[in-house]
Amino acid sequence: VQLVESGVGSVHSGGSLRLSCVVPGNIFSIAAIGWYRQVPGKQRDMVAAITSTGTTNYADGAKGRFTISRDNAKNTVYLQMNSLTPEDTVVYYCNALWEPRPHSTKSAWGQGTQVTVSS
Repeated sequence: VQLVESGVGSVHSGGSLRLSCVVPGNIFSIAAIGWYRQVPGKQRDMVAAITSTGTTNYADGAKGRFTISRDNAKNTVYLQMNSLTPEDTVVYYCNALWEPRPHSTKSAWGQGTQVTVSS
């Protein structure tokens, strides 16, 4: 399973970016999709997530600035990031989590997108 990320990765402080994650159609409708950030040498931390039914969840640092959404017609999940600061300069990954059958969970990651916010 391959998730494909896209999005322009550089912006000035205070600017906005939108990241996209295309998920294979056979799992998109049943998967929860999340965006994670990873600082070099540290674990990946959840930024925002959206369930298959559209329920969203945000990390504290993303609340009020980032919006996660899904376009079911395009099998795509977006992360709209506003009011970016240099502290948001990290690699972002999308993740799909789904149950191919009861009590069995699978996960897949995108290739990662470097976001750079200059001051």
